[in-house]
Amino acid sequence: MRTSDSKSLFSNYETNEVYYDEMFHPEGEPRAHCHKLVKALNQISAEDIRSMQERAERSFLYEGITFAVYGEGRSQERIIPIDLLPRIVSAADWNILDQGLRQRLKALNLFLRDIYNAKQILSDGVIPYDLVLGCPQYRLEMRGVESTHGAYVSICGTDIIRTNDGFMVLEDNLRVPSGVSYMLANRQAVKSSIRNLFRRHKVRTIEHYGQVLRQTLAEMAPDDNSDPCIVLLTPGVYNSAFYEHLFLAREMGVELVQGEDLVVHNGFVYMRTTHGLRKVDVIYRRVDDDFIDPLAFRADSVLGVPGLFYAYVLGNVAIANAPGTGVADDKSIYTFVPDMVRYYLSEEPMLNNVKTYLCRDPEQLEYTLDNLDKLVVKLVGGSGGYGMLVGPHSTAKERNEYADEMRKNPANYIAQPTLDLSCSPCLAAAGAVPRHVDLRTFVLSARQTRIVPGAFCRVALKEGSLVVNSSQGGGGKDLWVLPN
Repeated sequence: MRTSDSKSLFSNYETNEVYYDEMFHPEGEPRAHCHKLVKALNQISAEDIRSMQERAERSFLYEGITFAVYGEGRSQERIIPIDLLPRIVSAADWNILDQGLRQRLKALNLFLRDIYNAKQILSDGVIPYDLVLGCPQYRLEMRGVESTHGAYVSICGTDIIRTNDGFMVLEDNLRVPSGVSYMLANRQAVKSSIRNLFRRHKVRTIEHYGQVLRQTLAEMAPDDNSDPCIVLLTPGVYNSAFYEHLFLAREMGVELVQGEDLVVHNGFVYMRTTHGLRKVDVIYRRVDDDFIDPLAFRADSVLGVPGLFYAYVLGNVAIANAPGTGVADDKSIYTFVPDMVRYYLSEEPMLNNVKTYLCRDPEQLEYTLDNLDKLVVKLVGGSGGYGMLVGPHSTAKERNEYADEMRKNPANYIAQPTLDLSCSPCLAAAGAVPRHVDLRTFVLSARQTRIVPGAFCRVALKEGSLVVNSSQGGGGKDLWVLPN
């Protein structure tokens, strides 16, 4: 029990020493950087707390902040759930994340440059040739192609978890990472609902993310163009992240375009406008590799721009992120990122990986099959929580069926221990309750690396659930990074 007042928000809140609690020590005392918030929230009536929560939810409804849930052959558009109670990160903890994320992205960009050119890390035996060159996301077309400032990845979404052992990287999203709009929307909704508390904590700002993203993209422009034309390329309104595409284009003040709005002429990309063609310098693409250019990749694509990849190879347009970056966020390659840090930077990784078993290895496959009830198994190219098996929450029948699929193509799977994700208080009918959380951080890289002090804090809203993905029943909350 947190307080003698039985009606206070945290009066029935229970910690569990198995899981790191973001707000409370195991014995029940608030962590030093959370003490002010706990005290203030305990002084607010339950009725007022509910009103604040409803206000935050209404803001998401009015703004149309949605995501798509796929299943049973169709998709449904839903308002993403939001929890009013922020997750607070101390300045010291944020500094650890900031430095570790910069280090990690630097190594990943060096890896991408290497494997599409000299392949030194492969010839030195640090990573197996076949693991990289046999990866479906490895693009032969990218061999010999250099990216401006070495930034093959300009926008990186890295998922961070915390356990009692500290922060760890769960995965890197390097193709078309999404979720930053939810980070900004959570901030706006929570800031409006508990404005006085927000101000008292002097929370570091993230509202300038759109300008920082635009500046990063501008630095990628060919020939150091000081006033480049930047566009955001979207697959269209039926894409699950279309809300975010629209949101970010508006935040940056750039045109939102589809493939049919662009044309390639004499090796340059142009945008169709009511005043004629306008040359495009930078494309922030939210379209997967396969579909960006039917002449270079999938011939049946109607989402891309014929000749776009040719213009990119000539250096006449920048594409962020570069084609072929998906090889570096393949879940098998993930296991070697700490080795990349040591190899390219001669440094020890500041952020650890989660222990991972490569099922392509016969011994690790057998271990995985023998321990399916204890492990989480994922497709190496999967995302969004789809296609995974959470062993402890599965039935024997589900495990047997999954094992049969694994045996058909072991290299398509990795396994990890069931993680003791940290918990953060969330609102429920009876007050605050612990729910598992993670963070999707956003790192921007061009001439320099930039990180806004915030993240999309994802929450597994179902009691006992470890799956935080919005498409799998998760929600979000605001992350408050405190000043130094």
